Amino acid sequence: MNYVMACFTVIQSGMKEIIIKARGRAISRAVDVAEIIKRRFIESKLDIVDIAIGTETIESKDRGPFSVSTIEITLKVNQ
Repeated sequence: MNYVMACFTVIQSGMKEIIIKARGRAISRAVDVAEIIKRRFIESKLDIVDIAIGTETIESKDRGPFSVSTIEITLKVNQ
């Protein structure tokens, strides 16, 4: 709920667009945040403009290189 309130505060401060980014296991939380903001708080004023998915390779001393999934959800406020 903290992420939802943070996004809501940013929107209320006048920002017209926000991007929610996440990697790995946090992807489901980012999707939940976007959906809660869109459906519960400002349903008619907010659109999901873009969803970008990808993979990042991270170097680790213990495991060597490994891939992590990423997501970016772009939300835009309509007037």
